[in-house]
Amino acid sequence: MKRLKNIVKRVLVFLWVMGPAFVTSVADNDASGVASYTVAGARTGYSLLSVLTISTILLIGIQEMSARLGIVTGRGLTEIIRETYGVQIGFLCLLLHIITTFSTAVAEIAGIAGSMELLGVSRFIAVPLFTIGLFLIIYFWNYKLLERFFLSLTVFYFSYFISALLVKPDWGEIIYRIFVPDIKAFLKREGFYLTIIIIGTTITPWMQYYLQSSVVEKGIRKEHIPYVRWEVIIGAFATQFFALFMMVCAGAVLYPYGIRVETVEEAGMALKPLAGKYFYLLFSIGFLNASLMGALILPISSAYAICEFFGWEGGVNKTFNEAPYFYITLALYYIFGAMLVLIPGMPLITLMLVSQFLNGILLPLLIFLMLKVANSEEVMGDLKNSPFSNFIAVLTVLFVIIATFFVAI
Repeated sequence: MKRLKNIVKRVLVFLWVMGPAFVTSVADNDASGVASYTVAGARTGYSLLSVLTISTILLIGIQEMSARLGIVTGRGLTEIIRETYGVQIGFLCLLLHIITTFSTAVAEIAGIAGSMELLGVSRFIAVPLFTIGLFLIIYFWNYKLLERFFLSLTVFYFSYFISALLVKPDWGEIIYRIFVPDIKAFLKREGFYLTIIIIGTTITPWMQYYLQSSVVEKGIRKEHIPYVRWEVIIGAFATQFFALFMMVCAGAVLYPYGIRVETVEEAGMALKPLAGKYFYLLFSIGFLNASLMGALILPISSAYAICEFFGWEGGVNKTFNEAPYFYITLALYYIFGAMLVLIPGMPLITLMLVSQFLNGILLPLLIFLMLKVANSEEVMGDLKNSPFSNFIAVLTVLFVIIATFFVAI
């Protein structure tokens, strides 16, 4: 009986802790992520599925370190960098973060526009309604309600799983390619390029900012770290599970016909006559959900960072009077993001590439700065980095630097 009570207690604690790490990981399957996975599946079929296995390991390592830093220090990443390395380095990281998150947030809003147009709704109706709605959700809801909303949205990612079932792919080949790399595909220039893009889109700077700030705002403590580690693992596997079926959908339907696509919208239009209206509907709903997740979390990540750097009050649990700059930042993101998306001929793909390039500059810098603090016994005590954590962090930095180089050329 006592053992059962302990099990129930641990489950309840885990359910309370669960949220920041899981939501951060799954939300990384945003509009940019869906685009990367869909294009990879359309161009290489199942050949690059084993990349998801690699990126899962890297994601677990970086997210665990990020969450642990926030819990032990009780501070967000911006505040840690500013206090440890000074105002100049802190401001440089903040500036890069603002530029990259805004560029990516524009891509998310463009994803909302594109997915609604796939569903037959004009972007000139969808974009204003959704951006106003997203701001009001953050403004009126507290952290607890918002976190539950995020968790409920993750259910819609199963639309990709259902879509994959509808096209009846070769499951034996899929399972094989998850664990056995296709060396020939990796050695080709396009395969190598898509590999590093997949890894680059899996681990991003905004995730580290958002995760650390959210564990602090939620009040997660040191004794909860074992539960957070399990949450990180579950979140990483969940996000790659959904990414897998994004690649499978495109790989099963578009790759056999040699249909090359550049965007999710192009993929959606190509999929409709080949896979049927139900597949098309599920695919479009999944894309809309992914864009909504990103469009909600990215502006919050920036608002957290800006308020932490300048010492202003911030957080979704605060009212406008308590944290005016937090909500002003959110409003500016949505206003200017919507305006850019609605400008005819705006080169959104170029904007996404610039964002990926700047992410590639910022992420290695952030990990390097985080490593010094994470390895400090004075700051972290017995919760400092293990050799394995350091190995994963360095490996991630190398992958991202290579990815940035290839995006640049």
